[in-house]
Amino acid sequence: MFRGIVPFVAVAEEGSVRKAAVRLGVSPAAVSKAVAKLEAEVGLPLLARGGRRATLTREGEVFFGRCRPAVAAVEHARATLDEVRREPAGELVLSVPFVATGLVAPVLATLRLRHPRLRFRLHVTDEQARLAEEKIDVAVRIGVLADSSLVARRLQGTRLLTVASPGYLARRGEVRRIEDLDGHDCLGLIGPSGRPWPWVFTSGMRPVESVMITDHGPSLVDAALAGLGITQAFSFMVEPLVRAGRLVTLLGDEVGVGPDVHAICSPGRRATPRVRAAFDAFADACG
Repeated sequence: MFRGIVPFVAVAEEGSVRKAAVRLGVSPAAVSKAVAKLEAEVGLPLLARGGRRATLTREGEVFFGRCRPAVAAVEHARATLDEVRREPAGELVLSVPFVATGLVAPVLATLRLRHPRLRFRLHVTDEQARLAEEKIDVAVRIGVLADSSLVARRLQGTRLLTVASPGYLARRGEVRRIEDLDGHDCLGLIGPSGRPWPWVFTSGMRPVESVMITDHGPSLVDAALAGLGITQAFSFMVEPLVRAGRLVTLLGDEVGVGPDVHAICSPGRRATPRVRAAFDAFADACG
């Protein structure tokens, strides 16, 4: 029955099978067949056809009065979905490791300016979120991507900078060679294995003895700013602080190449407007 209601309402509004067919983008024969089937199902004539005109019977007027608001509501719902499909809106859920929070904030600001109907839920964790199960729209990953089924967009490469505060260096002396680190207080990052990551240099990786280790990358930067010691961090974490003079880059000829940064999502979410917009904003910010 429902398949014939839209053609019936169109004929009633247009007063013509032919005009209704043009409006619906189908043939007049298809409209006539749909309305005839509807009349057979309700057991009453709904339209009186004469010449090129089609008028409502008394029963058709009653039926049309009830059907028209329902069809209008469905058409409005479809128009709303079309609008949603075009314009990013609703809640964008992101999963971001601690070290990448500084990358994400400017992206969210850009997205909010471009798409004021977007809201954000940000999960900050170093655990690998299961995107589909945890309903994550976009995740930021640093390093090798283990799951090849995910949609990934490379955002940027990284460098690993060795830094310390001017106050620490004034107190403890300069670092001119990698070997000089042995006489300094170093601050290290704990990896998933529970052991400190070795530091990465152009000449290779080197384990360092640390006076402090943590699994929270931003805390290493905070400790270096406070003058606790020397640390190694991703370039995007410390370059603004170096430009501001709050940190000093050490061993400039031994800057190591770090892992790539990607934005990823599950295949089923890539086509949604909010995810497309997020990928574009990340690419613009990191490009």
